[in-house]
Amino acid sequence: MKDKVLNKLKEQEDDFKSQVEALDDVAEKGKLEEVEPQTKLSQKEISKAKEIYLKPKVALPCRSAFNEKFRADWNFQKELVQFIAEHREIIGENIEIWTKKFQGTPYEYWEVPTGKPVWGPRYLAEQIKNCNYRRLVMNDTPSHIDPMFGGVQFSGNLVVDKQVQRLDALPVSNRKSIFMGAI
Repeated sequence: MKDKVLNKLKEQEDDFKSQVEALDDVAEKGKLEEVEPQTKLSQKEISKAKEIYLKPKVALPCRSAFNEKFRADWNFQKELVQFIAEHREIIGENIEIWTKKFQGTPYEYWEVPTGKPVWGPRYLAEQIKNCNYRRLVMNDTPSHIDPMFGGVQFSGNLVVDKQVQRLDALPVSNRKSIFMGAI
């Protein structure tokens, strides 16, 4: 009796391991594809561009208190960085986004212009950079009969086709390269 139960548990464990390996394959397949930036600005154009500093359009206070253990992280995240925001799906459209990085910080609504260098907090640029999704497709291979669902045979699985970057924030550098003749 114990051997039967142990064998059954061993089979379930092996099945679970094979499912996890299949998920790893799916995650490997769904890596973010590299796309060229929409906005290509030279160092001269960047240096002559109007300095735009972003402020939130709406800031709603948070009722909870800030956890002081995260003060150093918060100070790093609120540093101003220069970046170029890109809307990959609706080219030229401004980005409208809400942020809230830590407990106790306000909820902030931002309208970020695209295609120009702007200054904003690091957490805003990171939030924009993390806007992506995975495109799913139906796999045509028939799967096994699953006894957990009453012996129903599934005719296809959803698998990740690719991961798409919806919004992007590209860093802007004002450094002159010694290799390009500018010293």
